[in-house]
Amino acid sequence: MPVKSPGFSLMEVLIAMAIGSMLLLATSRFLPALQGAVLRQTRQQALEEEVWQRVYVVAKHLQRAGYCNGSCSGEPLQLEKSGECLIVRWDANSNGIWDTAPVTNADSTGFRLNNYALETLRGATTCAGKGWEKMTDPGVFHINNFTVTRIAHAGFAPQLTVTMMASLTSDPQATVSAQYSVMGFNL
Repeated sequence: MPVKSPGFSLMEVLIAMAIGSMLLLATSRFLPALQGAVLRQTRQQALEEEVWQRVYVVAKHLQRAGYCNGSCSGEPLQLEKSGECLIVRWDANSNGIWDTAPVTNADSTGFRLNNYALETLRGATTCAGKGWEKMTDPGVFHINNFTVTRIAHAGFAPQLTVTMMASLTSDPQATVSAQYSVMGFNL
């Protein structure tokens, strides 16, 4: 019978267990930090997507502003409150006029910044009043800045730029800024 048998000695097993325990302890401290970073990045990405979706919606309306399949009367684009509110008009049903009634079929749409939320109203004639619907949830994120600027270029259609800045309500340091320009060919 051999005196030495194959296998691990008690000392080798204890050293392996000590190293394994240290690795598990390090991993258990690292994992929550990693999960927190992933959560913050996911929230930031969701905020960025929300902001860009809203910017594209407003920009699409600006591109359509002024379209008329006939002789429409009135101002196709009203910018008020230093660009924080706008009303666009375009002949959605191509009947040759900018309809004002019924409100559900009105050819004007308003967008405004109000109490950290972007709001919209179909059939808007002014930036004041009630009945505006929130496009964003101020409980999730705040719209800190929303402006539309119009830059005239001689001989060309005006350039309309939508700028929006938002931050998470739960983490005001997490901010997103978006700026998008379109040409107002019908203006």
